[in-house]
Amino acid sequence: MDEPRTALEALGRRRLPVSAWPWRAALHLLTVAPLAAAAFAVLGVPWVVLAARLAGGGAGIGEAAVLMLVGIALIAVLGPLVSAPLARAARRGLRRVDHRRIDPRPRPPGPWLRTRYTDPGARLETAYACLIAFASPVLVLAVPLTVVLAGTFVASPVLVLAQRPGDLPVALAFGQVSTVGQTLPYVSAGLVLLAALPYLATLLAGVHGAAARALLTGAPDEDLRAELVEVSRSRTRLADAFEAERLRIERDLHDGAQQRLVGLTLKLGLARLDLPPGSPAAATVGEAHDQAKHLMAELRELIHGIRPQILTDLGLAAALGELADASPVPVTVDARLDGRLPGQVEHTAYFVAAEALTNVARHSGAASARVTARVRDGLLTVDVADDGRGGADPGLGTGLTGLADRVAVTGGRMLLSSPAGGPTVLRVELPCNENRSA
Repeated sequence: MDEPRTALEALGRRRLPVSAWPWRAALHLLTVAPLAAAAFAVLGVPWVVLAARLAGGGAGIGEAAVLMLVGIALIAVLGPLVSAPLARAARRGLRRVDHRRIDPRPRPPGPWLRTRYTDPGARLETAYACLIAFASPVLVLAVPLTVVLAGTFVASPVLVLAQRPGDLPVALAFGQVSTVGQTLPYVSAGLVLLAALPYLATLLAGVHGAAARALLTGAPDEDLRAELVEVSRSRTRLADAFEAERLRIERDLHDGAQQRLVGLTLKLGLARLDLPPGSPAAATVGEAHDQAKHLMAELRELIHGIRPQILTDLGLAAALGELADASPVPVTVDARLDGRLPGQVEHTAYFVAAEALTNVARHSGAASARVTARVRDGLLTVDVADDGRGGADPGLGTGLTGLADRVAVTGGRMLLSSPAGGPTVLRVELPCNENRSA
């Protein structure tokens, strides 16, 4: 079982009373006591005076209003200043009951005094100072009072036996006892309180730790959001790097290997013409010439697959039409696109459509297919539908999973409907509202 990271997590463990957590919690509460006393001395006194005056019935409306205004003014003026050192001390002590990463909230640039009154993080620190100022009796006194009460209850038989004849009964919290028999309920209650002490200390320290983490540190959801943003950015950078590398390979093949292969084919053709027809040398050169021509055709297809020239020159609608013409299954294309789209969006949509039509031809047994492309509200939607047997399942291979991953890189999503018996509809949604060209 994993070690608990916080005091609140430790509460659910059966070995809590014999673990180090109650001692950590007690030490944590002791260190919170001076912080609470300092916050109470600055921020809490007017409110306590007001409560006492109201409870005694001696405060009029005017006095109560004055005390309330003084209390609010102290919190508004002194709170942001007093809370700064309290927050630093509280963050250091928080490590006793919270083993997770603890980072202070980032401070905005500017003079310290001004930011203490304008920074939302400073206001949260002021809220923490008010919290410990008014919750200090519970945080600081609950455990010591429980210890004293439990000790008195357990020791009550000894206190009764120590009484001399004629002495008054022993006063306990809820009554008086004069015989050992009358102390038995108190002894039982004291033992229960002693057994509950580890849980009480851990609970109080855990509640304080949770409040301090929420008010004084970067919240976990903020950390997670920052990590997700960084993952998204790194994924985009990888996609851009992959696209740049693919373009480099296409350019090197087109300008280098293909041009040299064209030159080689021409030389073999000329050599074939210079050799006597029917000679062994002419046959060998002719075979090499034919192989070079086949190799050049395959290289042209490879370059076309890396980066279709029609997609670069004419855009997605024209490239989808070329895919339909090359498909062995009759394909109808309905692409109503207003202008060009961002390059990465066009490439992703094209290659997804190409892979989908390849799957239709290989696996679906379809008699026809249809490709539809629309842009609406900054979202490109491409549907590839066929009337085949259906039953496409991403779990049966990596092809559909790879398509989904490729779509996810652009921030889009892929949806698939392929019931047994068909039809199959593959939908791709790609955001294209940013950097769209006219």
